[in-house]
Amino acid sequence: MLSIYKHELKLGFKSLLIWTLSVGIMGLACILLYKNMEGDMQDMADMFSSMGAFSDAFGMSTLSIATLGGFFATEVGAVHGLGSAMFAALMATVLLSKEEDAHTGEFLYSLPVSRANIVIAKVMALLTELIIFSLVCGLCYASGFIALGEEIPMEKLVIFLSRMLLMNIEISAVALIISACSSKNRIGVGLGLALMFYAYDLVGRVVPDMKDYLFVGPYSYANASEIFAEKDTPVAAMITAVVVITGSVFAAMCVYLKKDLAS
Repeated sequence: MLSIYKHELKLGFKSLLIWTLSVGIMGLACILLYKNMEGDMQDMADMFSSMGAFSDAFGMSTLSIATLGGFFATEVGAVHGLGSAMFAALMATVLLSKEEDAHTGEFLYSLPVSRANIVIAKVMALLTELIIFSLVCGLCYASGFIALGEEIPMEKLVIFLSRMLLMNIEISAVALIISACSSKNRIGVGLGLALMFYAYDLVGRVVPDMKDYLFVGPYSYANASEIFAEKDTPVAAMITAVVVITGSVFAAMCVYLKKDLAS
């Protein structure tokens, strides 16, 4: 089981490196860009905050982008939220199906390890990758604040990254069902799942009748603008996330254990 865990980390290292550096450096670049735009930020903040539904969707009516904290929440929050979700969905969608798609299952299934332990080892490797992704991106963002000579909003940053991690775990848990049900790598379906959740949250913040149902989506409790504005913790949304994660992993496990696996 430990060898499978290490092997999964080794297989996913390249993707982890590319996605982590891409999202982390992009977020860092956004933070550094603030200094060059600082003089014009107040006019931009006034303009964006009065754009109605657009302002609500991207949190510009909640925070002012004229401040570094507000700029981080609206700009870097969007970059990290979408990038991390796509990474989580991508990795989870191929986690179980890649053995059949690459015809490596004949070797894996011959090992003296149960299918349940294989799933557990793979899930633990994925969880490790998501944690590393969050930590490295967090270091990039903190470096941006330091480079600008600004105080790091440590508490808010930690809450933001923690909720984003939970969101990524929820998305990857749902994507895991796709992986368990398929014998081919459905990368497009996984990325589409992440984009669908993102779009659902954006639309839900614009359409008044949908706001009461935002808690169903994983982005509802990981909105950077609400976190940096110190709004109340969305307890219902986070409880829903735990239920979805538990149910999805259990469902994926049941499907995988009963599935007629091709070698």
